[in-house]
Amino acid sequence: MYVSSPGQPAAARVFPIEQLIDFITRAYVAAGMPPADARSTAELMIEADLLGSDAHGIFRLPMYIKRVRSGGFNRQPNIRIERETASTALIDGDNAMGHLVVRKAAETAIAKAKATGVAWVGLHHGNHAGAGAVYARMPLAHGMVGIYGAVGSANHLPPWGGIEMLLSTNPLAIAVPALEEPPVVLDMATTVASYGKIKARAQRGEMMPEGWMMGFDGKPLLDPKRSGEGFLMPIGGHKGYGLALMIGLLGGTLNGAAMGRDVVDFNADSSSVTNTGQCMIAVDLAAFGDPTEIRRNVDRVAREMRSAARMPGADRIRVPGEESHRRREQHLTHGLTLPAPLLDILARLADELAIAPLT
Repeated sequence: MYVSSPGQPAAARVFPIEQLIDFITRAYVAAGMPPADARSTAELMIEADLLGSDAHGIFRLPMYIKRVRSGGFNRQPNIRIERETASTALIDGDNAMGHLVVRKAAETAIAKAKATGVAWVGLHHGNHAGAGAVYARMPLAHGMVGIYGAVGSANHLPPWGGIEMLLSTNPLAIAVPALEEPPVVLDMATTVASYGKIKARAQRGEMMPEGWMMGFDGKPLLDPKRSGEGFLMPIGGHKGYGLALMIGLLGGTLNGAAMGRDVVDFNADSSSVTNTGQCMIAVDLAAFGDPTEIRRNVDRVAREMRSAARMPGADRIRVPGEESHRRREQHLTHGLTLPAPLLDILARLADELAIAPLT
């Protein structure tokens, strides 16, 4: 059993996947969520860990539980389609756990794309839902491209040239199925680093590389525990700002969700309704040609990228998604390693909820 001795920090430990899903499920049930919703949320959270997005998996459990217990999430939601056409839908998440709402959006987009070829589903009154790749990858099993965009759950980015926090990391994830190669999956924030990575660095007591954040004094900010003294840097300068703005309009404003000054910082506020917006797109390969031939060509392009002539000093060329695919396979076989600081936090959470700790 994992139990840290009084005054003695825990060591990093490896846990089987099912054990972690069970622990998260029990935590949510203890906080008042229905068992089925608790289990679904746990599976989606651990999927983020499997893909290597460890700042969006079980790492987030204490914050999510705090919001559940503070009334920030609706424990008994009615997630429903508010309006729709043959190829579009708008979902009201009823302030449910974000993972459940985006899963509904992905399932709806897949079902509609089977009939129409392409489907776009937006949502409002959702919440933070973890790693975008988890949802962009869902259409892959149906021979489809998946595209996910979201308004982040806290503003850490000013408009280019400004200092007022009006934008978030506003992530974008795109997944394209291949035939023999791993799917090509891009999952990126529109900032150089996601805020989750900043929080993970702070928890582990690690400094940030230069270029992740800028202080309000115009100097690089390296200490993640001082993140409130600056802002995240956009990718590509003004282009990253523009991309964050456009994704925010599509994921938020188009759906009647929060954007700009309306965004609630769920890191600092555990009880207010966030009205987080996201969008999910599914594209059926069969609408554009023979699916097998398209996937074979995706293989060819991926192999061309990987085999391209390299710059001096470059050990290899990677294709987006291949590393997360490798990590997922490895983690499914060998389990997930949780760092010591996180284990201590989860042990305290288990004590607060009066549930058995990780064993």
